[in-house]
Amino acid sequence: MNRDTGVAIFLLLFCGVFFAATFDIRETSYGTPGAGVWPRIILFALTLLGAGYLAQSLKRGRAAGDEAGRGLKGWLATYRNALCCYFLFAVFLLTMPYFGMFLGGVLFVFCTLTALGRRDGRTLLVHGAIALGAVGIMWGVFTYGLNVILPQGELFYGW
Repeated sequence: MNRDTGVAIFLLLFCGVFFAATFDIRETSYGTPGAGVWPRIILFALTLLGAGYLAQSLKRGRAAGDEAGRGLKGWLATYRNALCCYFLFAVFLLTMPYFGMFLGGVLFVFCTLTALGRRDGRTLLVHGAIALGAVGIMWGVFTYGLNVILPQGELFYGW
């Protein structure tokens, strides 16, 4: 058994425990669907993804990280992309009070795409378009469709 198989089994057990817990959610009288419907839908999707992950890990054999060199240097080389994404997300969270959700989200998506992908002129324009489009649509859906007040940030406070 490799690490991927262990993680997939843990994820499936996690989903099973939390799916069973959704039956303990108190039913309310003001909503048409029950209060446990959305958690069950999300857990069902996670279970499907976990089952696919388990199937791939059993088919593949050893995990990609199992062949990495020993020590800190090998570990950093193996998990460089993940650590970069975590670092960029931490910077996004720390700068959200200043930049706000929209600008901070655009910068986060752009920087993540640039860190993980190519860095030539045309690709940077594509990264910018993807960042503006994806965050703009998400911001519009939450702001106008769902009437959620997202953090505005000090930079644009009062606009």
